[in-house]
Amino acid sequence: MLRYLLPLGLFFCLVIIFIYGLQHDPRQIPSPFIDKPAPAFKLSTLHAANIDVQLDDLKGKVSLLNVWASWCVACRTEHPLLVAMAKDNPVNLYGLNYKDTREDAIDWLKQLGNPYIESAFDQTGKTGIDYGVYGVPETFVIDKEGIIRYKHIGPLNKQDIDNIILPMINQLASPTS
Repeated sequence: MLRYLLPLGLFFCLVIIFIYGLQHDPRQIPSPFIDKPAPAFKLSTLHAANIDVQLDDLKGKVSLLNVWASWCVACRTEHPLLVAMAKDNPVNLYGLNYKDTREDAIDWLKQLGNPYIESAFDQTGKTGIDYGVYGVPETFVIDKEGIIRYKHIGPLNKQDIDNIILPMINQLASPTS
């Protein structure tokens, strides 16, 4: 009798864990990088392999680092919002092109518009891994000193931009912060 109760008990424990997991938004996973220095990187730019972009280029202004790829369906969803945000707001927006081909990424930006000051080309994904990226798109708010202040997992929507991203940028950019 005990040999039947033990597997049944384990099954019910797994069901409870599964139900608990379904009640939580996976985008609400806390990042260990919040309030820590952004990992340093030096990568070639997407448009020119002989020119580098690095973390120091983001410092001095509050910046957004948007991790994207041409093969990413969710990136296509958020991209028009990034284009509009860059056009309507003084946002220091950089891209991190993740595990992509240079040609596909450049074509994608030609088709959909390029909201980025520059995109770093992370073909191997090593820099993305350094930032804790486990899926694209992901967006980081990085303060003037290079400290990560916010990480958004998944595609941004208008409410995220209006209620979280832009107010945070404005707060961090104010002289008192």
